[in-house]
Amino acid sequence: MSPSEIYEPAEDSFLMSETLSAEVPKLLIKNPYLKFLEMGCGSGINLQTAEREGVKKENIIGCDINSQAVANCKKLGFVCIKSDLFENVSRFDLIVFNPPYLPLDKNEPKSSGVATTGGKRGNEIIIRFLEQAKSHLNKKGKILIITSSLSPEVNFAGLGYNAKKISFKKLFFERLSVWELKAG
Repeated sequence: MSPSEIYEPAEDSFLMSETLSAEVPKLLIKNPYLKFLEMGCGSGINLQTAEREGVKKENIIGCDINSQAVANCKKLGFVCIKSDLFENVSRFDLIVFNPPYLPLDKNEPKSSGVATTGGKRGNEIIIRFLEQAKSHLNKKGKILIITSSLSPEVNFAGLGYNAKKISFKKLFFERLSVWELKAG
């Protein structure tokens, strides 16, 4: 994958999409004007899931560090901005992130590592995201984020979040988990 290529949906993307299909309708009952952000929107699969589940398109925003992903999501009809995490975004009721979460593999090409490598240990981008995310959540806002058993566990409580695992998928080499986080 070159730096200009878009991360194609894989097991993690599909797990987040399934989780959103279960969670978004419940959130919309409480807040029909839910403001939705997908951090690292890639192919746009989860922007499309949010819209399909009833989030008003004008309340859906995607952002990605990859300008090709931004252009692709705009072609799909979504508001999408180029941003390194939260540098160009405001506040939301639901922030979704399927981050790069794998530990650095010196044999992986740099071009694909941009979308898969979360740092030397694998959780550094997640930690950086969570350090910034609270100031971008509306009151009672939530974060849905994926982690992998291949990276060290994140101390959500230590970063100021109440965490609840709401879905997971066991693969032959790892376990992917979707966490619901609320600022604590």
